[in-house]
Amino acid sequence: MKAKAAILFTVGQKLDIREVEVEPPRSGEVMIRMAAAGICHSDLHVMTGHLVAQLPAILGHEGSGIVAEVGPGVTNVKPGDQVIRLWRLSCGICEYCSNGRPALCAEGLQIRMTGRLLDGTTRFKLDGMEIKHFAGVSSFSEYSVIPAKAVVKIPDDFPLDKATLLGCGVITGVGAVFNAARVKPGSSVAVFGSGGVGINVIQGAAIAGAEKIIAVDLLPNKLQFAKQFGATHTINAKEMNPVEVIRSLTGGRGVDYAFEVIGLPATIRQAYDCLCRRGIAVVVGVTPMTTEVSVPIMTLVFEERALTGSIYGSSRPQIDIPMLINLYRAGKLKLDELLTGRYPLSQINEAYEALERGEGLRSIATF
Repeated sequence: MKAKAAILFTVGQKLDIREVEVEPPRSGEVMIRMAAAGICHSDLHVMTGHLVAQLPAILGHEGSGIVAEVGPGVTNVKPGDQVIRLWRLSCGICEYCSNGRPALCAEGLQIRMTGRLLDGTTRFKLDGMEIKHFAGVSSFSEYSVIPAKAVVKIPDDFPLDKATLLGCGVITGVGAVFNAARVKPGSSVAVFGSGGVGINVIQGAAIAGAEKIIAVDLLPNKLQFAKQFGATHTINAKEMNPVEVIRSLTGGRGVDYAFEVIGLPATIRQAYDCLCRRGIAVVVGVTPMTTEVSVPIMTLVFEERALTGSIYGSSRPQIDIPMLINLYRAGKLKLDELLTGRYPLSQINEAYEALERGEGLRSIATF
C-alpha cells in the first residue's frame, strides 16, 4: 500500500513529505488509517537532535485513527474500530505492568531504540530503503502499522480530532497530577511551563481540587491560556523571580506540589526550591539525556522534600483514557479549547514553526 508520510532524514532538516510503501500487518500487529496526529515538542526535540532516534524515520507519536487491517492473532480490535495509539508499548504481565506502571515496561524499548517492530523489521520502505518507526507509532503517515498492544479502542462516536490529544499531551499532563503526584483537594500547586502539556497539568490540578494553582511562563499568551484552564495565579518569569513570588503567595510556606514541564535545569531547580516541607516536585519536561540537576541534599533530609519524574503521566492508558473521555463528556476536561490549530500533512513544517514561536496550545496534522 502507498501512503504519504513526513520523514526526517537528517537532524537539523525539515520533514520531507514522501510517498512510502506500507507493508501489511504481521502477527500481533494492526494497520491504522490515520485521522489526525499531534504536533508535539517531543518530535521537535528529535528534529533538533536533543532526543536521539534512528533515522530516516517517520515521526509522530500522538495520533488517532481507524483500524484498517489486523494481523494474525489480534483479538483486542477489529477493522473499523476507532483507536488511539500509544507510544509506550507494554506487555501487561511484567512487574511494572502488574503494579500499575505500564509506562515503565521494557516491552517497547526495542522499538524505541531501533526503530524496528518486535520482529526486528520495519513496515515502511522508500524506493527499497528501510524507513524506521518512531516510538513504534509513526503517526505522520496516512497508514501505519503498530503492535496491537499499543492501541486503545475508543467509542465509535468520539471525535477523532479530540481523541488525538488524549494519546500524549493530555494523559501526560493530567496523569502526572493524578498518578505521579496524586494531588489532594485543597492543596497548592505550581506549574512551570504552560504549553500543550503544562496546560494539562494545570487543568488536571483543577479537576483534582487544588485550591491554589500558580502558572509560570515567559509568554503572556500562555499565561492567559493558563487562567482559562484553571490557574488561580500567573507569574511571568521574565518580570519577576518565580520562587520568591510563589513563596509570597503561599505566606512563605511554599507549595505542596510543583511540576516542571519545560525540561531545563534552571526551572527544575526552581520547581524544587518553591516546595514546602514534604512537598513533591515532578519533572515532566524532556531534557537532553546528559542533563544533570543539583539540589541541596539537606532539604531532602530535614524537610523531606521529594524530586521525582513522570513518564507518560505514570498512566495506565487502557484505564485512564476511558476515564479522560468520561471527564470530557462530563464537561470537566477541556479538549475543544485545547485544540487551537489544524494543519494538513502537507503543511506539517509550518505547524512546527508555529510551535517554536509559541503560538496556540495544541495543534494537529489532519489526513
